[in-house]
Amino acid sequence: MGDLLNLDPSVVAKARQLAARASEPVIALAKAHTTVAVERATLRLAGITGADTAHRAGDVPWVNRVVDTIRDHCGLEHGGVLPAFHALREHDFTNLTELAEATAAGQVQYKVPTGRDAERADKLARTAVRKGLRTVDRNRAQRDKLIARFGDPAQRPWIYLIVATGDIDEDVVQAGNAARAGADIIAVIRSTGQSLLDYVPEGATHHGFAGTYATQENFRIMRAALDDVSKEVGRYIRLTNYASGLCMPEIAVLGGLQRLDMMLNDSMYGILFRDINPIRTFVDQRFSRQVHARAGIIINTGEDNYLTTADAVDAAHTVTVSQLLNEHFAHEAGLPDPLLGLGHAFEINPDIPDSFRLELAHALLARELFPDAPLKWMPPTKHMTGDVFNGHLLDGFFNLAGVLTGQSILLVGMMTEAVVTPFLSDRDLALANVRYVLNAAGNLREDFRPAPDGFIVKRAHQVLGEAVDLLERIVDDGLLNAIADGTFGLMKRPPTGGKGADGVIEKTDGYRNPATDMLEEGQ
Repeated sequence: MGDLLNLDPSVVAKARQLAARASEPVIALAKAHTTVAVERATLRLAGITGADTAHRAGDVPWVNRVVDTIRDHCGLEHGGVLPAFHALREHDFTNLTELAEATAAGQVQYKVPTGRDAERADKLARTAVRKGLRTVDRNRAQRDKLIARFGDPAQRPWIYLIVATGDIDEDVVQAGNAARAGADIIAVIRSTGQSLLDYVPEGATHHGFAGTYATQENFRIMRAALDDVSKEVGRYIRLTNYASGLCMPEIAVLGGLQRLDMMLNDSMYGILFRDINPIRTFVDQRFSRQVHARAGIIINTGEDNYLTTADAVDAAHTVTVSQLLNEHFAHEAGLPDPLLGLGHAFEINPDIPDSFRLELAHALLARELFPDAPLKWMPPTKHMTGDVFNGHLLDGFFNLAGVLTGQSILLVGMMTEAVVTPFLSDRDLALANVRYVLNAAGNLREDFRPAPDGFIVKRAHQVLGEAVDLLERIVDDGLLNAIADGTFGLMKRPPTGGKGADGVIEKTDGYRNPATDMLEEGQ
C-alpha cells in the first residue's frame, strides 16, 4: 500500500528493539523447560498413534499413557524419548504402539539410559522423528503443488468462514457449501472446553459443544473433503484449526501431519483467556511455532480478543505491543513474516464520534508496521446488540475497512452475532455482504490517501507512541509481571498460577529431544 502514515523509522525500530528485549527473558525460560505436551508431541512425530480404549475413565491416548508413566518412573527432565526408545530396544518392540500397550499392562519399567544405551536410544529416536518430519515436509510440498494446480483466490483479502456443528460429517457438507459460496478459508472451531483438555481425543467425532473436536482423523477427513472442493471451485481452499490450549504442540504436529494450512497460535491467548500457566504456554508456543515454520502453516494470533474485554480505543496500543511481541517470538522460532498472521479487530464502539476513522487508523497502522504479514482482520462482536439490521451494516463497514487498509484475511462477520449460532441463511447473507464490498470497492485502496496531517495519521502515530511507552515499562518490569498486572485484556495471570503448571519440567543438562534439534537445524 505504500507509506500512507509516514511513520518515523527510528520509532518503529525502537519498538521492535524493545519487543525483543521484553521477549528474550521469556524465550530463555522457554528454552530451559519442557512440558508434558512437548514430549507427547515429539512422540507423535515419532509415530505413536491411537488410544487405550479399555481404560475405565474413557479413551486415553497412548501417548499420554507413555509420557505419564515415564514421568512417574524416571521423570521428564531428560526428555521422554530416551526412556521410551531405550524401552523399545530393551523389550524388542516393533513400534511405539506396542510399547504403549505393554506400558498400560504394567510390563515396562522406564529408566533414563546412560552411555552407549543412551546413544543407541537417541539414534533410534532421531530416525523415528525424522520420518515424521519427512511427512510434514511432503505435505508442505503437496500444498505448493495444489496451489499451483488450482490457484489462489483471485482477490485479497481471503474470505475466512467458520463452521462448527459438532459432527465432522456435517462440517464437511457445510464447508463445501461455504467454499462454493465464496469462502477461501474454512475454520473448524473446536468444541467448547477442548483447550483445557490435557489430551487430544482420537478418531472421527460426531458430537461436540458449539464446535467439533480437533482430532487427527477429523483433520484428515476435512482436508480430503476440501481438496475435492478445491478441484471443483478452481482455487485452493485452506483449512484452519486451533493450536492453542494445553495440547498446543500436539495439535501443531497433527496439523503438519495432515496438511492443515492455518492454525490459531498466540503467545498469550491461553494465558489471558483460558487461565493456562504462563510458563507452560510460552514453552508450548515456541515448540508449536517451530513445527508451523517447518510445515509452512500460517499462524493466526489472538490480539482481537483483547478488545472484547478492554476498550478498543484506550487499549489500542496493547494490541500493537502484543503484535510486536508475537512477531519476535515467531521470528525466534523460525517463523517468517509470510506465515505470521497477526490479528486485530473492528471492535470500537460505533456510537463514538469518528469511530470508523479510528478503525482505519488502527488497521492501517498494523498494515504498515507488518507489510509482509498476512494480517487477519476480525469482525465486530462486542457491540453487536441483536439488531440484525444494524449488525449487517456494521459488518459492511468492517468489510470496507479491511479493503481500504489492505488486510490479508477477513473473517466473515455475522449479523446474528450475540443472538444465535449462525443459521446457514445468515452465512449466505454475510458472504453476500463481503462479495458486494469486494466487487464494489475492492480496488478503492488505490485512491485511499489519508491527509498527511489528518485525524487518521495523527491517531496512528499516537498509538505507536503509546506502544513504545508501554514496551519500555514492560522491559523494566518484565513481561511475566506485565501479564500478572493485567496489562493485556485486563486479565491478571501470575506466572505461578493457571492450569497446566504441573506439566512444566525444568530440563537437566542431559536433556534430549531430536524434534527440537531437527526443527532448529531446519531453520
